[in-house]
Amino acid sequence: MTWRTTVLTLFPEMFPGPLGVSLAGKALASGLWELEARDIRASATDKHRSVDDTPAGGGPGMVLRADVLAAAIDAADAGPDRPRLLMSPRGRPLTQSLVAELAEGPGPLIVCGRFEGVDQRVIEARNLQEVSIGDYVLSGGEIAAMALIDACVRLLPGVMGKQASGEDESFSEGLLEYPQYTRPPEFEGRPIPEILISGDHAKVAGWRRAEAEALTRTRRPDLWAARGGQKGTKSKTEG
Repeated sequence: MTWRTTVLTLFPEMFPGPLGVSLAGKALASGLWELEARDIRASATDKHRSVDDTPAGGGPGMVLRADVLAAAIDAADAGPDRPRLLMSPRGRPLTQSLVAELAEGPGPLIVCGRFEGVDQRVIEARNLQEVSIGDYVLSGGEIAAMALIDACVRLLPGVMGKQASGEDESFSEGLLEYPQYTRPPEFEGRPIPEILISGDHAKVAGWRRAEAEALTRTRRPDLWAARGGQKGTKSKTEG
């Protein structure tokens, strides 16, 4: 079964956008995954194709209507097994483990919010799982949806040239990725660490692990704490 994602948006012309180039674009053209962008306005019932209204209780901005969005979801959904996601800054953080979970399934239906948000009743009635790509607010959910889709697509079988490319990188083991180097051997007085050109694969693996742990501990103490830390672990920077 081909992995398929359906995006509900007020701006379907934004897709595939960046998803149409590089790895994701090649895989899309090759049929390794499918993308459908559907216009929420197609489910509007009045002559003005209205999709929003003022917030109940007052306040600025507009809110996507429950009836219109529910109709759009019902028209697009192809089965109960597909996750239904709403890109939202108040949602569950998008992590590599969640990406892997979504990539292993049939592919999600993704709702891209706009304005001040989405009527809470449709979130509950259509079991939308809110997902966030970070602690900031975008103009809409489209860019967030693209980030989620790209992260999933690169894990699909046949998309990346080498399976190891997806197994040995940031967050694959709850760690940030170790530093990478390539030619030339020296750049502006900075040489490649000697151990990486020693030919000793065991020492290279040990160096990379120590660097990944040191970076994670320094830059992402939250990730390091989630791993329970690793007492006694040393990196080359600690002697």
